[in-house]
Amino acid sequence: MVTSRELGKTRLPLWAAGFVALICMTILGLSAWREWETRNTELKNAEIDVANLAHSLIQHADDTFELADTILVGLVHRLELDGTGPDTIAKLQTYLPTRKSSDRVRGIFVYDETGRWLATTEHIDFSGLNNSDREYFRQHRDSPDKGTLIGRPVKSRSGGQWIITASRRINHPDGSFAGVALLTIDVAYFAKFYERFDFGPNGSVSLLNNAGIMLVRTRDESGAFVGRDLSNAPLFRDWESRPAAAVYYFKSPLDGVQRLSYYQRSSHYPLMVLASKSKDDVLAPWRHAAATRAIVVFGLVLLIAVIGFYLVRQLSQRQRMAQVLVAKEANFRLLAEQSSDMVTRIGLDNRLLYVSPSCVRITGWSADELLDTSALAGIHPDDMERVEQAIAALKRGEAEEARFVYRQRHRDKGEIWAEAALHVTLASDSGEIDGVVAVIRDMTEQKDLQDKLASLATTDGLTGLANRRAFDERLADEWARARRDGTQLSLLLIDVDHFKKFNDHYGHLAGDGCLRALGRILSATARRPADLAARYGGEEFAVLLPNTGPDGCAEVGEGIRQALHDLAMLHAQNPPSRLVTVSVGAATGLPSQVTDSSTLVAAADRALYTAKDSGRDRLVMSGQVVPWPAKSA
Repeated sequence: MVTSRELGKTRLPLWAAGFVALICMTILGLSAWREWETRNTELKNAEIDVANLAHSLIQHADDTFELADTILVGLVHRLELDGTGPDTIAKLQTYLPTRKSSDRVRGIFVYDETGRWLATTEHIDFSGLNNSDREYFRQHRDSPDKGTLIGRPVKSRSGGQWIITASRRINHPDGSFAGVALLTIDVAYFAKFYERFDFGPNGSVSLLNNAGIMLVRTRDESGAFVGRDLSNAPLFRDWESRPAAAVYYFKSPLDGVQRLSYYQRSSHYPLMVLASKSKDDVLAPWRHAAATRAIVVFGLVLLIAVIGFYLVRQLSQRQRMAQVLVAKEANFRLLAEQSSDMVTRIGLDNRLLYVSPSCVRITGWSADELLDTSALAGIHPDDMERVEQAIAALKRGEAEEARFVYRQRHRDKGEIWAEAALHVTLASDSGEIDGVVAVIRDMTEQKDLQDKLASLATTDGLTGLANRRAFDERLADEWARARRDGTQLSLLLIDVDHFKKFNDHYGHLAGDGCLRALGRILSATARRPADLAARYGGEEFAVLLPNTGPDGCAEVGEGIRQALHDLAMLHAQNPPSRLVTVSVGAATGLPSQVTDSSTLVAAADRALYTAKDSGRDRLVMSGQVVPWPAKSA
């Protein structure tokens, strides 16, 4: 069953990946929002530019037509007062050129009620010319309105260029129609004036009347757009509901360009100015800068995504490693807690970080009592240095494992023998040594058994003395010591006289008893720690006497022979004493002058055979026979 903690650990890489994705999306979102705001700011600035431009141009248009209106009002007033007789017309022909003092005015014309030209500022022969077919003429003739009429652009009959007309009705004294006073403004004048302003590569300025008729448009050298009826365009469909001035986005019906514009109506005349810029031109710098910034942002996001991917992958790997370690730790705990051996984990400061439940059986203390205590507590002082050196070598990396036997204090049993197997542990992240794991088992019974086996291996089972193997090892050691120290080493070889006859006469049990009795005498005689009494073979025994000269050796040998006599064990087959006796061969050597310990054994053996050949029951020093009767006397 998956716990909530394990589930949380499993979801951690997903959360990390989601967090990285959230950061990337946030950066992209903020960047997109910033670019959108920058775009809107660019459009707002462009709107302000075209609005200011439209305000200026409509003012210019008002000023131009106000001038035309002033001239026409004065001219009509004079004609209505003076009439249209020949004298008045002659004076007017002289007067009109003086009114054309501005380059705004193309020409001034006066027509009678039939459309015939009466006077003009143009230097042409206008006799026979008639303008009664013009729309503005018909409108004045049919309407009593005396206001200034700004008409559709027309091509001038005198010059052939496109012009804008401004006209007023002339009345007779009785109010009947008397003609038309006309002032023309060259379309090129407005176009030339508008060219002074920068609208961008695809921007434009248009002057229209309220009916949607195009009067002037920039970038129209051929005049293809002049007079165009745009009344069906979206701007004019709901004209009455629109404010007098506003920002207006549209796709131009003239050239298909998407435009950002500002229209401004005249408050005095039926005119409006439409100043526009191409939306693409306005946004072109922003698009260039935005593309550069987008590359930087995408690069940054990509970098964050790559780093995030790497970190998430590392986190996922560490998660998997942690899960493996947790599983291993769980298995370790299961094995450790079910094991009869005590398992401990030791930190670099020698503190116990983990102790398995078997510690109660091994040491007598519980795991809670041992945790965070020193791992060296309770070790016998004689073993402490050896254990500390082994642990220090492991922590220094000089060895990966160590095994040793030592004495350990037990809460109830006093002192036990323990065997420890130590292995180093490595940190999962750095691979550095971070502690030691020790498996400890109680070796007391095994140690006792080993000691018993060792004793059995070196002890004669019948007499309890050292056996031949132990004798040989001790002889080699003592020979080397005496050679090193320059001291003497003595050896007694002892043989029971006629022991085979004793066995045959009294039986093997009695023979064993005889040998055990002699063993007790020898054991009592070898009182010094370095002395050794051993069963050399069969009924033959040896006594090794370190740091002992010939006199001391003879004294010990005689003491053994005499002690056996005092025991007075009957031996009917051993005349003349009819008691159990021994023959003793003794030898003393100076190892510093002899290279081999076998020479000492050979000398003692020769002395033993000499004692037997001399009648038994006596001690013979190497090169000297000492009979028992003489000694006893």
